[in-house]
Amino acid sequence: MKRVAVVYWSGTGNTEQMANAVAEGARKAGAQAALLTPAEFDGAKVGQFDALAFGCPAMGSEVLEEMEFEPMFTGCVSELGSRPIALFGSYGWGDGEWMRSWERTCQEAGLNRVHDSVICCDAPDDEALAACRDLGAALA
Repeated sequence: MKRVAVVYWSGTGNTEQMANAVAEGARKAGAQAALLTPAEFDGAKVGQFDALAFGCPAMGSEVLEEMEFEPMFTGCVSELGSRPIALFGSYGWGDGEWMRSWERTCQEAGLNRVHDSVICCDAPDDEALAACRDLGAALA
């Protein structure tokens, strides 16, 4: 059985809702899914999982959360290797530039993104939650 980590940071609960849907999709597809915050995860734990989903909302001028999430993610990049990963998150303004920047960072690092990123404005609606479940299933 595959082990999937869903590592997320959420300030308002929107990205947390998305993380729960990702984990639900992975479980329904037969994987074990662990929901983890940046405080509970780092590069040393990457090897415990077959696939990983990372979720972070847009912050400030459309960047990843800088105190906890971004340092944790940066510390994981060199450990991810060819493991399948996927990205998700919410935003409240802008047009999703933070996700395009994050995707570019992953591409430049040679990471194995296996699913289109899922983003939503504010709280996830039914369509966004379904896309998150699909993302989780793809990792499983």
